[in-house]
Amino acid sequence: MQYKQDNLEISTNLNQEGGRKTTFSPFSLLKSNWYYLPLTICLILGLVACGVKSPISNQANNSDSSRQDSNLTFFDVTLEQADEVGRPVWRVKAKQAEYTKEKQIGEAQSPYGELYQDGKVVYQVKAEKADIEQDGKQLFLKGKIVATDPANGIILRGNELEWRPQEDLLIVRNQINGSHKQLQAVAQEARVKTREQRMEFSGGVVATSADPQIKMRTEHLIWQIKAETLVSDRLIQIDRYKNNQISDRGKGNSAEVNLKTKIATLANNAQVESLNPPVQITSKSLTWNMNGETVTTNSPVRVFHKAENVTVTANQGEMKIAQKIVYLIGKVNAIGQRRQTLNAQKMTWYLDKKLLEAQGNVAYQQVDPPVNFKGETAVGNLQTENIVVKGGGSRNRVVTEIIPNVRD
Repeated sequence: MQYKQDNLEISTNLNQEGGRKTTFSPFSLLKSNWYYLPLTICLILGLVACGVKSPISNQANNSDSSRQDSNLTFFDVTLEQADEVGRPVWRVKAKQAEYTKEKQIGEAQSPYGELYQDGKVVYQVKAEKADIEQDGKQLFLKGKIVATDPANGIILRGNELEWRPQEDLLIVRNQINGSHKQLQAVAQEARVKTREQRMEFSGGVVATSADPQIKMRTEHLIWQIKAETLVSDRLIQIDRYKNNQISDRGKGNSAEVNLKTKIATLANNAQVESLNPPVQITSKSLTWNMNGETVTTNSPVRVFHKAENVTVTANQGEMKIAQKIVYLIGKVNAIGQRRQTLNAQKMTWYLDKKLLEAQGNVAYQQVDPPVNFKGETAVGNLQTENIVVKGGGSRNRVVTEIIPNVRD
């Protein structure tokens, strides 16, 4: 049977449960709505059976008729919808489908479909079993859905699918699992703008990338597919892995990750924490080169060494994670555990050696015993209060060595 209405075409072989296989004239159904389809079938069956009396009681007939009126079985079902210029916007086929009055097409077995944008296939859809509904403008599938983008190799799995071709919007929701060679993601919902090549994940988003090996957790993540970037405007945590173990961790109230350059930009309370050495760097904005293992910022920055309990602030800075070196520029202020301070214009912090090198308007101060020194350069260990300050603009530079107190 083939049926058309408002650019919707449905082709099927029809069998009514409990009855004989019947062939219908397309002319008799051409102007019918799906809602009235069972009534039309019943009328035709009544005409075929006219003049034949059944030995079964009227009560039994009424019961069977009621059940048959509400349930019909279709074989080799095809649903097609076209736009105003005749281009397809979806085509769904199923080996078998159950029809009820409440739904235009009910439960379908092994449905397979193609979703179109501008006459081209943008997604292929399949499921073992699904409920199919359509209203001419939107297509709904419920079940274990698998949607594949043949151009980009993206696969989305979920339990509900909604296709809105006029809005250029595909929605897959309810326990989303997305996979691609660059990215794996789980979420509650994924919204795809096919023309923009943009996918938006929301609700408990966990996204992982193999290169670089990272895991991102947030409530909202936008994947710009062609640009190969991930953007989040919510609180996000990014864990970087080495040998399947976390080596660094970044946080921010927003972030952008470039999967091609392997660079993440964290903003609004940005923070990157290295586990070895145990150092935390925070700023308004941080640029984290994951493969290069560097963190840089042109904004005021704070670096805290957890093991040494030393904090350094500056106008801008850079941390080389692999080399375990921090470079700081502009109003540098280092503070030790006993409130000893070292100020300078520039400072290099060798984390492994526990060594500070300062340049430009150097000032050192300690509380116990109270000592103040000024000079042009300084080098030493702030935590042990062993600092050498060199100073003076004259040729005879003054060198001052501060020896720590001997404590019990």
